[in-house]
Amino acid sequence: MTATTPLSQHIFCLLFALLLVILPCYAVAAPIIPAAPTITADSYLLIDFHSGQSLSERDADKRLEPASLTKMMTAHILFEELKENNIELDDLVTISKKAWKMKGSRTFVEVGKKIPVKTLLMGLIVQSGNDATVALAEYIAGSEEVFAAVMNQRAQELGMSNTHFVNSTGMPHKDHYSTARDLSILARSTIEHFPELYKWYKIKEYTYNSISQRNRNTLLWRDETVDGFKTGHTESAGYGLVASAQRDKMRLISIVMGVKTKNTRATESQKLLNYGFRFYETHLLYSKKEAIQQIRIWKGTTEQLPIGIADNLYVTIPKGTYEQLKPEISLPATVIAPVHSDQELGTLQIKLAGEQLDHRPLIALQTIEEGSMISRLIDDMMLLFE
Repeated sequence: MTATTPLSQHIFCLLFALLLVILPCYAVAAPIIPAAPTITADSYLLIDFHSGQSLSERDADKRLEPASLTKMMTAHILFEELKENNIELDDLVTISKKAWKMKGSRTFVEVGKKIPVKTLLMGLIVQSGNDATVALAEYIAGSEEVFAAVMNQRAQELGMSNTHFVNSTGMPHKDHYSTARDLSILARSTIEHFPELYKWYKIKEYTYNSISQRNRNTLLWRDETVDGFKTGHTESAGYGLVASAQRDKMRLISIVMGVKTKNTRATESQKLLNYGFRFYETHLLYSKKEAIQQIRIWKGTTEQLPIGIADNLYVTIPKGTYEQLKPEISLPATVIAPVHSDQELGTLQIKLAGEQLDHRPLIALQTIEEGSMISRLIDDMMLLFE
């Protein structure tokens, strides 16, 4: 550029250079998501089913009375018994006097009558019948007290660390409690492991003994993408609702506890679900045991080793930010045979705008045995130059 170059060209060049510095900064800026709606509840949580990521929450670990949300665990154990072929849907259950006398919501089963497991499960899931619930608990464990111990054991296995059950129905007791987060764990497990039986939670009405009762989850009528889960209510617990909805391939689970009215629990749950679907998206980044990369392995029977992760990796991110995701792989400088399948070799981190969303161990996807003496000597020589 000569001394006679106009001043405007100098200014243009300076501005252009400045833009080259500034624009990349904006490209990786943290996405802006509107604040979640205000929810009227003692505790609430919104999570993505696949990634498990929390999208909005308040006091999600606060121990509260779950009321009939308890029946989610009762049904979960029944589903397990069915899956393991320990019981059958057409097994006949004799109704005890205790079950028949249960207060609160009822299926109206009669003492001494033999009722199929399927009928009682419908009474539990659709009608929230305390009588049907106790009858099933007694059939599985002999007594409701023993069944409660089974419930607590399963809760521990699932990682529900702030939950303790005293009964199968959710009737009030000072030592009977759970949390929104623990209930989300239970909901995810039910959908994942018993998808066909979970569909029963979508049934809107069930008739037994000439008495028709509607499912208390009114979101089944308000939102066609809502396909299940459970309501709860006692005077001391207030109203609660666990709801799940799927739109396209994204599934969300909302939990509200300690709500003042039946209508409010549905309205607040709908707010959470709409917020999550409107502003977030979920992606499967890597599948279980999918080869993410081939790496050089030395002194083995082959030179290439596929690596991946043990389980599917989903991320839930603000809409429109998929292109900003950044995977970072960390591996040792040298990998030497033998290596066995599933052996941890490094780590995979997923970042968005500099923030870590997830990290997983990288594992070998196949076993590589030690190579011959000659091949090992050759690799020793090559490693000297590496």
